[in-house]
Amino acid sequence: MMEKGDITKTLFKLGIPMVVSMLVTELYNVVDTYFVANLGTQQSGAVSVSFPLSFYFSGVGLTFGVGAASYVSRLLGAKKSKEANRVASIAFYTAGIIGFVLMIIFLVFVEKILIFMGATETILPYALQYGYIFIVSMFFSTINVCSGNLAIAQGEAKVTLKAMITGAILNMILDPIMIGSMSMGVKGAALATLVSQIITTIIYFQFFFGKKSYVKMKWKEFKPSSEIYREIIKVGVSMLLLQALTGFSMSLISRNASLYGDAAVSAMGIVLRIVTLGTNVVFGFMKGYQPFVGYNYGARNYDRVKKITNSAIKWSTIYCIIWMIIVILFSNSIMSIMINDPEVIRIGTKALKINTAMFFTFGFQFTYATLYLSMGKALAGGILNIGRQGLFLIPVVIILTRLLALNGVIYAQPVADIVSTLITIPLAIKVKNDLKSA
Repeated sequence: MMEKGDITKTLFKLGIPMVVSMLVTELYNVVDTYFVANLGTQQSGAVSVSFPLSFYFSGVGLTFGVGAASYVSRLLGAKKSKEANRVASIAFYTAGIIGFVLMIIFLVFVEKILIFMGATETILPYALQYGYIFIVSMFFSTINVCSGNLAIAQGEAKVTLKAMITGAILNMILDPIMIGSMSMGVKGAALATLVSQIITTIIYFQFFFGKKSYVKMKWKEFKPSSEIYREIIKVGVSMLLLQALTGFSMSLISRNASLYGDAAVSAMGIVLRIVTLGTNVVFGFMKGYQPFVGYNYGARNYDRVKKITNSAIKWSTIYCIIWMIIVILFSNSIMSIMINDPEVIRIGTKALKINTAMFFTFGFQFTYATLYLSMGKALAGGILNIGRQGLFLIPVVIILTRLLALNGVIYAQPVADIVSTLITIPLAIKVKNDLKSA
């Protein structure tokens, strides 16, 4: 399949399960937002300011998951299964240890962190109720994110699909029960997330510590190696930076929005959830593209690498255009479904239209970011990976907010997309020429 299978069929076979799993996973975040938003603007704001914390945990999981997956897929392509086992084991246990330490740090300083992230006096009490439990759930998320990528690296995307969909559906079932029927409010939303993440972890454990996994992750293989860490981190560090900077930029958006009231915080939080729902489909598709292109690059099949990349760009761009049109046309309806506060709807409708205006460029941007990382070229891949949500978005938010007030917060994302696309174009031309001459 990897070496000789039809490119489009293989790309979709690997990518669609991850698209579905990422879509369902983010959908339950949107469902979370829906049920909490119906409790009130302050409760919705509480979830909005807490949500960016998840990116720091997923950053750890992705650092070792994506970094190891790139390495493992190349090792499997070179028929080095023993080395692949050791790399996977080191990545898995390291991610778990770091995730646990991060959880403790966040729990100790949670109030100060939430205030920094934009929690106002009226939002903070609800943010604390939600935040303590949510942070614990994110420890399990770290393990799940890493495990999902390691399953994909060995061509077992269906395992990741099963784990993520099971957790997502369970969360969507528990949300109305715990938030509504049991009258637990925002605390119920956090508990639903915690239970769902734990169940997802159990599913991954059954796979990796059972007999079905080709790559074995054993404690006795956890023998830290500077060489292996270097290979993992040189690819994975860009994912850490991407997630950390995404979390920081989201916090910055909430913090700046808080200057204009709770309605602005709630509106931007809902908008970011909807936008993330769209980007996660591309992320999922690229999770299928990554092992496919990485395997062929490791096998020195460069002509196939070019064809796989062209196919990935075509299909991801088609999706991005369709998503952009739908969100722009139905932005008011989307916001009205999520919450009934007129001011939140007004701000959110405008922000949704503007935030998705340049979304058609995202597939192009992220395909080349993934390609560079799959080739083990960390610097270029890192620049492309962290540009859109970090290097460009953060300064743009700061500058535009000072110049345009709340409109600056709203217009920041499309401006960052334009800059990111302009940076991607010359790097895309370079890698095409490199593959042609290889």
